Amino acid sequence: MRFDTISVIGLGYIGLPTAAMFASKNKKVIGVDVSQKTVDMINRGEIHIVEPKLDEVVRKVVEGGFLTATLIPEPADVFLVAVPTPFNADNSPDLSYIESASKAISSVLKKGDLVILESTSPVGATEKMSGWLAGFRPDLSFPQHAGDESDIRIAHCPERVLPGKVMEELITNDRVIGGMTSKCAQAAVELYKIFVESECVVTNTRTAEMAKLTENSFRDVNIAFANELSMICDKLEINVWELISLTNRHPRVDVLQPGPGVGGHCIAVDPWFIVSSAPEQANLIRLARQVNDSKPEWVIEKVKLEMVRFLQDNPEKTIKDVTVACYGLAFKADIDDLRESPSLSIVKSLASDHVGQVIAVEPNISELPKNMTRVSLSNLDFALANADVHLLLVDHKEFKDASCQSDFLIDTKGVWT
Repeated sequence: MRFDTISVIGLGYIGLPTAAMFASKNKKVIGVDVSQKTVDMINRGEIHIVEPKLDEVVRKVVEGGFLTATLIPEPADVFLVAVPTPFNADNSPDLSYIESASKAISSVLKKGDLVILESTSPVGATEKMSGWLAGFRPDLSFPQHAGDESDIRIAHCPERVLPGKVMEELITNDRVIGGMTSKCAQAAVELYKIFVESECVVTNTRTAEMAKLTENSFRDVNIAFANELSMICDKLEINVWELISLTNRHPRVDVLQPGPGVGGHCIAVDPWFIVSSAPEQANLIRLARQVNDSKPEWVIEKVKLEMVRFLQDNPEKTIKDVTVACYGLAFKADIDDLRESPSLSIVKSLASDHVGQVIAVEPNISELPKNMTRVSLSNLDFALANADVHLLLVDHKEFKDASCQSDFLIDTKGVWT
């Protein structure tokens, strides 16, 4: 297939780096996003997210005329759908963004085009997308009806990159390519080989969807073990960080590090997609989610206990006088991504309950989310000098380079303990 023009639908943490990568290979790329602010920034050669090396690549490809952004899809040879796939209040998957993207691109689809779903999705989502497209464009044939002879090729290729290393791992990580037919898969392989240096492994769409969910569920289960272990060790008065270090000296044991919970758009979300698909079978996966989801409340209770201890040591003060500093809001170290962040939910909860001052230190953002009230954004030095109770939530490099000598410290990442 010829890939003269590539369109990326959704210019977020995955869509924009992917668009920039294709554009860096001198391909004409049209990025589509619903945010006017995002579109304007990209067309100025600027970026709206924090990701190493992305800014310089975007600036170069925009100046070179290879990448443009728009609000409305335009004709292309390939459409990569990289929109959010959140879950509902009952933990069922919300595919409305994929449906909306399908409707948006349907009007510019033409015979021979390739449509790839990159969004992490529950099993069967690619088939649903193809069904929506067929409903919007009955004049074209799709793989579920015409097989290899279809007018439109459909595939699923989940992203599997680490925030902070996206520009590197897009090139070096193996890609799982799930085609609705063999020709669909082959077309997708040819596309990704434009910049992917590692192997593109072909399978069907359902297996490709499940592969990404399995990767993140595996990690979630292992993190749940570490988080549960940290709560057990706290009860038994054992230093969990020392315990894990000693345990990992065994040649076949690699216990992960605990934290305040699990966040991000993948690990905190994807296991629920498996649970929703097979609720009677996914018992361990569900339990791991419940363990990780319970950790923020455990952390909050620890903070409250430290406040009580502080007041016992300082009887001249009241609860209104206690200032709590929270270090980190992102869901992991050295990024600005707050999606599904347990740290963010912990700070919000503390601010809603505590009558005193709550300080947030997050070096990767310049302003707090609009729905975050009764919290002030502060710098590290001020928080260390002025807070009474300290809560470390994220192991940002700035925090690793500092130290906290307070007797009233909850360190969920083992950085200052």
